[in-house]
Amino acid sequence: MTTPEGLLAVDERTARELRGLARVLVRSGYADHAAVTAALTEAVQEDAPSMDAAALVPLLIGEAFMDLQAEAADWPATTDPDRLDAVLAELEFRGLVVVRYTADHHAARRVLEAAADPKGLVFFTDTDVWHAVDFGMLELKLWHPDTANVAPGEPLLDDVLALLNERALPAVFDEGRIEVTLNWQRRVTL
Repeated sequence: MTTPEGLLAVDERTARELRGLARVLVRSGYADHAAVTAALTEAVQEDAPSMDAAALVPLLIGEAFMDLQAEAADWPATTDPDRLDAVLAELEFRGLVVVRYTADHHAARRVLEAAADPKGLVFFTDTDVWHAVDFGMLELKLWHPDTANVAPGEPLLDDVLALLNERALPAVFDEGRIEVTLNWQRRVTL
């Protein structure tokens, strides 16, 4: 991997962190080019203020995107995120509100509260996706319509776990969240 010229002027740790952020932002598949650019620009301005963010950010994005495209050539036709998308669509069909790649639980709650007669809420945050990119596990939060967390043995939880497992997405409930084991291979266009 070649080093974008601008990264040569920062310490190794900062360069690694900026590359890592570019990697998870690009691989998430949820952030568009403008959002990736904005997040990386902010990170460069904060972590490497002497660098020209306008010059460095496109290089970081390009490197991350090229690495992803090279890997994607060997992916299966249907990936784990494809199966996850199908599960989330099924849950929406069943009347649950689904919020993908949100900033936090407050934003997800607002979407739930604005819904007409929701059966519950399933959501995950941007940082949940970044964790899945790096570690192969996505945390889903599942709430009742009144924003209460589900608990073991409740039909809503059992139904969601069953659906995930039926679609080859191993999932367990642990400490108030559903942990879904998956290989984060989302096809990306920027």
